[in-house]
Amino acid sequence: MTRRVVCLPGDGIGPEVAAEAVRVLSALPIEVELEQHLLGGAAIDAVGDPLPPDTLAACREADAVLLGAVGGAKWDGGGPRPEAGLIDLRKALDVYANLRPAVGDGIDLLIVRELVGGLYYGARGTREDGTVFDTCEYTPDQVERVARRAFELARRRSGRLLSVDKANVLETSRLWRRVTTGLATDYPDVELRHGLVDSVAMQLVTDPGSFDVLVTENTFGDILSDIAAAVTGGLGLASSASLGDANPGIFEPVHGSAPDIAGTGAANPTAMLRSVALLLDHGLGEPALARSLEAAVAAALEAAPTPDLGGTATTSELGSAVLDALAQGVAA
Repeated sequence: MTRRVVCLPGDGIGPEVAAEAVRVLSALPIEVELEQHLLGGAAIDAVGDPLPPDTLAACREADAVLLGAVGGAKWDGGGPRPEAGLIDLRKALDVYANLRPAVGDGIDLLIVRELVGGLYYGARGTREDGTVFDTCEYTPDQVERVARRAFELARRRSGRLLSVDKANVLETSRLWRRVTTGLATDYPDVELRHGLVDSVAMQLVTDPGSFDVLVTENTFGDILSDIAAAVTGGLGLASSASLGDANPGIFEPVHGSAPDIAGTGAANPTAMLRSVALLLDHGLGEPALARSLEAAVAAALEAAPTPDLGGTATTSELGSAVLDALAQGVAA
């Protein structure tokens, strides 16, 4: 069966890391039809819209969406923002559960971030007196569906789930805590605990190995996942999967477009390649291939590290090392 994957290279280093992802995905023993479309700044330059209608239509029809990166100072002049294309795409596909694994020395945790609610999608504006506001809102249904996803993922791992909020201050967090607590009876095999976001952030720095699965709202998840990435090697290694119930998922590295190194060959494609592994697992139903790719990426990082990891390998050289590791059956 042929699966359709839409690739959105995006901006900055996005096309470079996306090229390695396409190279690796095309070499795997599955039938994949790949097509590329514009998103972000590249789409603004071409058609004046960060999410062109034909891009959205193609994504809706795909089995999975693979994204490079969007954004850059080039588009800071007051017109459309590249990031708006990604935010609108997430909303249109209703990919409400953002999975951000962080794996390192003695660390194997998964942050499940609610992705289509909260501050990033609430009412915002400026009042006549100059006051600027952003509104954080959540409905019980929004909280329940991402919490259920997190409970299911915890059930597949160690059976431990930490729900992160700021319930001592925020009404939205009190709702979050009530809903997750109410769901716990449906998952008697999962141990649910609650934590305040500030203390959890501190513990992520001091004792990241103590965590397994964390679930939290949009803004907290954005911040905590970057902390988790930092303690496991940096954003160049951090992948993500954004999943819904019926629409295709979006698979992308956590890092930005890094325009300062675009075109130099120094970009680390690891996060992008790990996102391909998530795509195989959660998007195409190929968990065995996902594990093989993860092992090949780990082997390649040892053989051909990029400059951010103290090595000299270029973007394409690390991609080639992954292909070599796959050919040698590293994960067999």
